[in-house]
Amino acid sequence: MIRRGTAALVGALLASAPLAAWAEPTPLTIRVLSLGGKFIGSGMGGARIVVRDAHTQQILAQGITTGGTGDTKRIMAGGPRNTALADESTAAFRTVVDLAEPTLLEVEAYGPAAQLQSAISARSQRWVLPGHGVATGDGWVVELAGLAVDVTDPPAHVRLAAGEHAVTIRANVALLCGCPIEPGGLWDAARFDVTAQVSRDGGAAVSQPLTYAGRTGLFAASIDAAKPGTYAVTVTAVDRATDAVGIDRTTFIVP
Repeated sequence: MIRRGTAALVGALLASAPLAAWAEPTPLTIRVLSLGGKFIGSGMGGARIVVRDAHTQQILAQGITTGGTGDTKRIMAGGPRNTALADESTAAFRTVVDLAEPTLLEVEAYGPAAQLQSAISARSQRWVLPGHGVATGDGWVVELAGLAVDVTDPPAHVRLAAGEHAVTIRANVALLCGCPIEPGGLWDAARFDVTAQVSRDGGAAVSQPLTYAGRTGLFAASIDAAKPGTYAVTVTAVDRATDAVGIDRTTFIVP
């Protein structure tokens, strides 16, 4: 009876043992691509990555993409379908998760981390088998559709000097990967529409186009802020080639 009892106990323990006891290490390589551009890497602070079980929403891994933006010619020239765009130096988040059964995984990417005013997120799902990860070629690629817009002038909540009415609005614009925007370049400044919406004391906004200002990614325009009040400025940028949009805001005060 002791033997039968022992066998029954062992059987019960085996039946109740968590599946994790048989889980297999499963490698993942995750990269984040800027729409119309290259991969988001260390130069833009990387993209934050969260890996979840799509059904339970349990977080299995998290981190940030690090590395370079990738080979421009390889990425932008393209190649036959399924040709790898990345190499070993291209920004990625690499991790290993333990899976005991086929699992629907969800990856959330948020970035760029160094330009949070323009950061956006995207999610992607795919079935993954235990021990058979997603690390071949480019790995698991998530695309973010946006632009990084950083208003540099006027700085937030600056108070103009008495009698000062001429205000120059300057904004730096780049792809989310940091790729440069300039006339005649691969990301030609002529295809980007950059506009400031300016309102005073909550009133109706007036639109003011910004033009390329002679330095990579810099767009500017001057406005006349003759009336006293608090001015709100919203700068938007649109890439007409991809419909990607970015935004940033600032305020200034005219006494």
